[in-house]
Amino acid sequence: MAQATGNEKTAKADLEARYKPSPETRYEAREAKADADYGVAKERCDDAAGNAKDVCMKEAKAAQVSAKADAKAQMKTTDAKTTANEKSADAHKDAGADKSDADYAVAKEKCDAQAGAAKDTCLMEAKARFSK
Repeated sequence: MAQATGNEKTAKADLEARYKPSPETRYEAREAKADADYGVAKERCDDAAGNAKDVCMKEAKAAQVSAKADAKAQMKTTDAKTTANEKSADAHKDAGADKSDADYAVAKEKCDAQAGAAKDTCLMEAKARFSK
C-alpha cells in the first residue's frame, strides 16, 4: 500500500515537472520520490524487531535525507548555471558593443584623412557599417 501511494505521488510530481518544467518542479519530483522510497522502507522495517528495526529505520531516514540533499544541490546548481549563462551573455553583448565603438572610432579617424565629399561619403559609410 505504501508503495502504491508513493508511486502515485511520484507520478503526479513527475507529470507536474513535465507540464511546467522548472528547477523547482524537478526538485519537487525528486523530493516526492525520496519520500515515497522512505515510506516503503519504513514499512519494510516494520517487519524487523529490536536493534535491527532501529538500524533499518536509521538507514531509511539517511537515504531520504541524502536524496533530498542531492535534489536541493541539483536545483541550486541549475540556478547557478542559469545565472552564470545570463551574465556571460551580457558580458559578450557588452564586449561586442565596445568592439563596435572602437572600430567605428578607427573608421572615423581614417575618414578624417580625406576632404570634402569623399570625407562625407566615408563618414556615412562608417555610420552605416557600425549602425551609428
